[in-house]
Amino acid sequence: MDQPHSGADDLLFEIKGGIGWVTFNRPQARNAFTFAMYERLAEISEQANADRSIKAIVFTGAGDKAFASGTDINQFRAFKTPQDALDYEGRIDRVLTKLEECRVPTIAAISGACTGGGAGIAACCDLRIGTRTTKVGFPIARTLGNCLSMSNISRLTALIGPARVKDVIFTARLIGAEEAAHVGLLHEVVEDHPALMQRADELSKQIAGHAPLTLAATKRALARLQKRLTREEGEDLIVSCYMSQDFREGMDAFLNKRAPQWKGE
Repeated sequence: MDQPHSGADDLLFEIKGGIGWVTFNRPQARNAFTFAMYERLAEISEQANADRSIKAIVFTGAGDKAFASGTDINQFRAFKTPQDALDYEGRIDRVLTKLEECRVPTIAAISGACTGGGAGIAACCDLRIGTRTTKVGFPIARTLGNCLSMSNISRLTALIGPARVKDVIFTARLIGAEEAAHVGLLHEVVEDHPALMQRADELSKQIAGHAPLTLAATKRALARLQKRLTREEGEDLIVSCYMSQDFREGMDAFLNKRAPQWKGE
């Protein structure tokens, strides 16, 4: 019997016919993530590993304006020490690794903006489908002046290659659906949000009907092919950005809706 699973209202999870449906439920904030939402994401990944009745998981954002726009900027305001920055990136890496290593196939159903940490979540999913309004990117070079962790750089590079990673981050542009499909950020594009939900339902059910050991073995095999540096090997880069005057300036400018004045310090 299908049962809803309670959790924080900001991130909803229910199981329908063996398919787990995760909804990022902060449409008023473009589904920006709080730390509690990241932790809930990790819990759901662990639940799927333990619950053999779950055959696939679909992730989507409430409404059609955004999948997820990344971490809520207010979460950064308390950062004062290098350890604050390292703990934050450590949390994100831990959560996204759990999502990436989840036993079952994962599908990101993306309407609207999919940026920053939201794009990081999508990159961890096995399949990504979008709509004509989908825009994907990491606009940090024009917003906050922070950087991606070594793990996130690795995932993105595995998806689209180093030259395109530089293009996406250096230009800070958001990639539209057609280009995203061309470069591998999306696997499929449908017309609108209702069509997206229908396609996510069809695709998840199709995958759920296939041999689970084959799917799990394929995920593990591909993970073994991707050699990665550890998060610790990128800690100097994290500290250099998050502890900078530019990061403080980026936060203040973002929250006050003005253009940041970068100094490279």
